[in-house]
Amino acid sequence: MCEFFVAADPILYESRTRTVRIHGVSTSIRMENFMWDTLAALAAEEGITTNALIVQFHDEIMRHRGDVLNFSSFLRVTCLRYLRRKLDQVEGEKLEGSSPPTPSRPALRNTH
Repeated sequence: MCEFFVAADPILYESRTRTVRIHGVSTSIRMENFMWDTLAALAAEEGITTNALIVQFHDEIMRHRGDVLNFSSFLRVTCLRYLRRKLDQVEGEKLEGSSPPTPSRPALRNTH
């Protein structure tokens, strides 16, 4: 199993800092390239730029929580949840074309 992970291109886990303007205030966000790529894919799916997506997430988390202690970590978790949702969708589509769940193959649960 480790070979799959350690064989990853080092550029994926290299960190990159980007400056994002949120309501006129510039802030720097440092994350791994893989996370930036994932945010870009999510933004493209939404039909907006990565910066616009980040501003939208910022506004929504502030409305929902009032504050976020580590916005970069929030974005990383958001990326992972996005990828998990995509995986669940693919698995759900596979199950739709097969017979109902059996004890050996339980139904997928949405844990989000």
